[in-house]
This record gives sequence, C-alpha cells and structure tokens, in this order.
Amino acid sequence: MTTALTQHTITVNGLRTQLRQGGRDLYADEAVVFVHGNPGSGQDWAALMEATAPYARGIALDMPGFGQADKPADYPYSVEAGASFLTDALTQLGVRRAHLVLHDFGGPWGMTWALNNPDCYASLVLINTGVLKNYRWHYMARIWRTPILGELQQLLTTRWGFHKAIRHGCPRGLPDDFVNRMYDDLDQNTKRAILKLYRATGDLAERSAAMATAFKPISRPTLVVWGAADPYLPVHYAEQQRDTFVQAQVAVLPDSGHFPFADNPEAVADLVVPFLMQQLARAPMAAAG
Repeated sequence: MTTALTQHTITVNGLRTQLRQGGRDLYADEAVVFVHGNPGSGQDWAALMEATAPYARGIALDMPGFGQADKPADYPYSVEAGASFLTDALTQLGVRRAHLVLHDFGGPWGMTWALNNPDCYASLVLINTGVLKNYRWHYMARIWRTPILGELQQLLTTRWGFHKAIRHGCPRGLPDDFVNRMYDDLDQNTKRAILKLYRATGDLAERSAAMATAFKPISRPTLVVWGAADPYLPVHYAEQQRDTFVQAQVAVLPDSGHFPFADNPEAVADLVVPFLMQQLARAPMAAAG
C-alpha cells in the first residue's frame, strides 16, 4: 500500500484530464473527492491530499476547461455538465462512496453531483463555497457574464495583473508557485471556458434557493471552512450554510482569503483531516435519506 500522490492522464467520455490520486488503497470504492474551482485545477489540492492520504484514497481531477484537461470549444461548460463529468469519472474510477471537498465553483459542480447521486454522497467539506442564498454575483463574475466586456478583460489579463487580482483579499498572501501555476494554465481555451461557465449559470441566488430545498431531506455530516477576508464570497455565507446543512460545523479563519487551503494549509488540514477521519470511520449508509 502507498500513500504517495500519483498523477496521470485518463479519458472520461472522450475528454482527457489529469487525475491525481493518493492513499493506502488506490482501488478503494470509498474516496475523498476534491473538486477545484475557478481558475484552479486538481493541483490546488496537493497539500491537503498529502495530509489525508494516510487515511483514505484521495482523488482530484482537472475539470473540463481547466488545468491540463481538454478544453474543447463545443463543450457545454455549465454546472450540469461539470456534475455529469464527475458522475462519469467517479463511476469509471470505481468510487461508490464519496466524501466531497469543494472550493469555489467546485461547490456548484460537487453539490449538484451529490443531489444526483445521493446513495454515493457520504459527507461534505465546503471551503469558501456552498449554497449562497440571496447571492449577488461578485464584480469579476459580473464582468465575465457581460459579452464583449468579459472577452476584453480576459484578453488584457497579464501575469502581473493576474497576480494582483488573485491576491485581492488575501491578508496572508499566496505562494508565488501557486499563483504562477494558475496563470500558466490560464490559456485562451480556459479563458473561453470561464466565460461560458459563468454565462451558463444564470441567477445563482435562484439556483441556490432550489438547491437548498433539494438538500433538506439529505442529511450528511458537513464541515464549512471559510476565509473571513474573501472579497468574492463574503464570510456571512459561512454561517448561512447551517440553514441548508443541518449537521454543519463551521470554522472561520480570520486572516485567510478566498484560498485558505493555499494561504494557511496547516490550519485547513487541522480542521479537515480530523473531520474526514471521523466520517471514514462510520459504517457505509444502507440507503440515502
């Protein structure tokens, strides 16, 4: 058995993507599934995956359009398409019981997967993401959702400008290698995917209200971790998750921003690893509900 992280390319329904795995048993049908957000990749989770690897199989994929995944122009970049991709990927990887760790747009993708696969959905970690009732799109999202303006913003984004934007609201700062790797992955095809994704998502407040109702009968252990300085998803949404996830534990990191797993990886691991160890010790569910 090995806990070292491995990385290789897999193909899911014709789409090639990068798969990162670690854990004691890489064929276990129970796994911790890490889903990145915008503009990240599965590599975002490397440190947290290493922390969880001694206890469980861990899986992180580059979502279509991001990282080193295929980025076809005709792919339907949307919440539903991302959730469908996760369903197909996890089926292919033999995962029958998933503990989700979600960040940013990984929230809508992963939570939609959970609602579509309640028998497989075992527990939930939300890191600066969740069901955002009464949410108004943040300023960058409003730009991306606006035709021509969004294309212009993406066209004019330089490495310097990206560094400045991604570090906005991060009091602790972000590691240079983390930011540079994100920018290096941000090619024209990813920029196109971002615009299509945000424009396909519609009214996030309306979507969140429907999601909150759908989650009500599905009670699963939930941990919410939030960087208090996040300028995109304000910290009051952390406590709001209790309205939807009745078993939620909430932890706020006062000097972290939108990427707490990158600006304070030790604090995040200290919260996430014990929570996951507790869930992994539980007997598998007989049925959803």
